[in-house]
Amino acid sequence: MKKILFTAFCSCFLLITAHAQQYPYYSDIQAFKHTDSLNKPTGNEILFIGSSSFTYWTDVQSYFPDKKIINRGFGGSTLLNVIHYADDIIFAYHPKQIVIYCGENDLADADSVTADSVLHRFQTLFTIIRSKMPAVPIVYVSLKPSPSRARLMEKMVTANASIRKYLRRQRRTAFVDVYHKMLNADGSIKAELFKEDQLHMKAPGYTIWQKAIAPVLK
Repeated sequence: MKKILFTAFCSCFLLITAHAQQYPYYSDIQAFKHTDSLNKPTGNEILFIGSSSFTYWTDVQSYFPDKKIINRGFGGSTLLNVIHYADDIIFAYHPKQIVIYCGENDLADADSVTADSVLHRFQTLFTIIRSKMPAVPIVYVSLKPSPSRARLMEKMVTANASIRKYLRRQRRTAFVDVYHKMLNADGSIKAELFKEDQLHMKAPGYTIWQKAIAPVLK
């Protein structure tokens, strides 16, 4: 009896330890897989990937009614998270186009993360995608300014400029500048675009994004 109880205890301990050590956002990815099992993608969609600005764009399909959109933004993910889950949230879908919004949380995670860090992480993600999907067009949506992260604006401007310059040298790419469209004439952030947390956008913010992104969608 003691042996059975000891074995059961060890099994429970291992399960708890494994759960505690799961990579961040594991449950989000499993939820995507469950959704896909119920409604299998056709492989001809435009794939949105990245962080919470996409995660919270739950009605993104209604903004692009003439397109087939799959939104796989998850949590408050970083570029490192997206790289980690590339097989699950990119290559599993065989999209006709990929739209990326990510890098903002990289800067917010630690002061040691610089604009160059974001550029290099994006280059890594871009290279990974290109290695398996050389012909799929890739769109990068610039980092957005938000009141709660105003301290990061200088880094964001530099990161945006660096990524834009990098993409100009790549084929089948587009850079969408939403940063400047979310500023007032004096350079201050349009605070009315944001929810109470001063980080995530209200519908008017997404309308700005829709108008900026629509021209580059296939």
